[in-house]
Amino acid sequence: MRVSFRYRHRPGLLAATVLAAVVSLAAPSLTARADAPSGAGPDVRTEAVQTEAVRAAASGVEDDGAGCPVPGTVPSTNDAKLPDPFRRVDGTRISSTSDWRCRRAEIKELAERSVYGKKPAKPASVTGTVSASTLTVNVNDQGKSASFSAKVELPSGTGPFPAVVVIGGLGADTATIKASGAAVINLDPYTVGREGTARNNKQGAFYSVYGSSSSTGLLMAWSWGVSRVIDVIEQSGGSLLTADATGVTGCSRFGKGAFVAGAFDQRIALTMPIESGSGGAPAFRGLASESGAQPLSSAYSEQPWLGDAFGSYTGNPAALPVDTHEIVAMVAPRGLFLMENPHVDWLGARSGSVAALGGAEVYKALGVPGNISYWSDVQDGTHCAARSEWRTPLQQNIQKYLLRSGSASGVFRVSPLKSGSLSGWRDWQTPTLTEGGGTPGDGGGPGNGGDPGDGGGDPGDGGGSDGTCTARYETLNAWSGGFQGEVTVRNAGSSALTGWTVGLNLAPGQSISSLWNGEHSGTSGLVTVRNASWNGPTAPGATAVFGFTATGSSTPAPSGLTCTGR
Repeated sequence: MRVSFRYRHRPGLLAATVLAAVVSLAAPSLTARADAPSGAGPDVRTEAVQTEAVRAAASGVEDDGAGCPVPGTVPSTNDAKLPDPFRRVDGTRISSTSDWRCRRAEIKELAERSVYGKKPAKPASVTGTVSASTLTVNVNDQGKSASFSAKVELPSGTGPFPAVVVIGGLGADTATIKASGAAVINLDPYTVGREGTARNNKQGAFYSVYGSSSSTGLLMAWSWGVSRVIDVIEQSGGSLLTADATGVTGCSRFGKGAFVAGAFDQRIALTMPIESGSGGAPAFRGLASESGAQPLSSAYSEQPWLGDAFGSYTGNPAALPVDTHEIVAMVAPRGLFLMENPHVDWLGARSGSVAALGGAEVYKALGVPGNISYWSDVQDGTHCAARSEWRTPLQQNIQKYLLRSGSASGVFRVSPLKSGSLSGWRDWQTPTLTEGGGTPGDGGGPGNGGDPGDGGGDPGDGGGSDGTCTARYETLNAWSGGFQGEVTVRNAGSSALTGWTVGLNLAPGQSISSLWNGEHSGTSGLVTVRNASWNGPTAPGATAVFGFTATGSSTPAPSGLTCTGR
């Protein structure tokens, strides 16, 4: 079908160009690791590249897609698998890191048109004040005005401080946030977009300016409110709060809002949605088939969280032109820490892990796999509890992205109770992006996830071969009671492979809880992994990667690897 395009003209093109240039620095790091000889660890430049990418991303530009062509209509589709985040609307795939800026602009436009509703550009006038206890916001746009305020809580010490906007006062543990050296801004989202209203009579500051019959849902309205808070921080002079180091968090419905806010404002350095459920991070296509998860129709009708247009898709999410793994990807290369609860079926954590794994492929392609974390392996099933498991990674994320004093890599801790597999939800490969363009190749699992400063983990078994392919194992991350591993399959022959099969022996006490980029039989002892449908064809010298999380000790590492090519 023919898809019309239009161009958006917004300020910030220079900053966007700088971002594209900085992110492109990550490509050599990614390529170097993929082509590294046996026994080589991760590129030591990775953490520096990741940190620099985040600094460029959170550089005062709310939306860097200025000048990008975006679709003027929503293309029709009917695909039960997750859309390819690297494929443009015109059918071509991006080949360089600099291409991501305009591909992201396409995703943004499609998400606004089909899921959330339009987020207006920055209002004509935003003013306000910042004190040690209160932040005020005054907006004037299109001849209409509105005001709202938020409570400020400062940490001990001398400012200026980075700040985390806590939507609804319910999100990541505020005591940990302040103890880590960041301020807390408690934003009442109902002053911006009120629940309990009809879709044709929405209320709150956003709708006072843009109309009570606006088709934009509450989640995008709350996102707009967070952006206006950042506008005021930027104008305040930086004596109390720093303008270039802002985070956002929320739990449950407010987690949905935090997820959208972080995706649609590139000034946000760290996004931390918690237990966001249907309409939040979990994949729309996955929720439709996940037992016990809140149906899309229920989330749409419970409150006007989602845009009015989403009502057309609640019964057929396969028709959506986007899915939430692409909203995850919109946050890249900035920091993202997704937290989920596998004990409450209604929250759809399995579909959440699928979306996180899918979005992590974009982080990997951009060369910043360590900038995304996902954690659902928790013991307490209480909704929106302050969990001890999340305390350390929360501190590490604040140190890295807001204080810029840390370097911890992201980690995936997927609960075996709600473990999703990306391989069953995609038929696309992750390209190896280069600065000047490149050819698609397999991108592997969810990120490097190594322990902070560990230098790259246990290289494990060097692997075996039948002459057509080799398999090499590496432990990427380990924690008490579990670990994350990765296996690289290389075509060692002179002819292309159509598929491969890897065998590996897990030590006593080790058991695979989730695996991506492959299909496995067995979870302990001798485990066999076959290629997924999309990553079997492998050219001579090329590689494919699958990863997994497992329970048990990481030592001794899985051994006795064999590889058979077809």
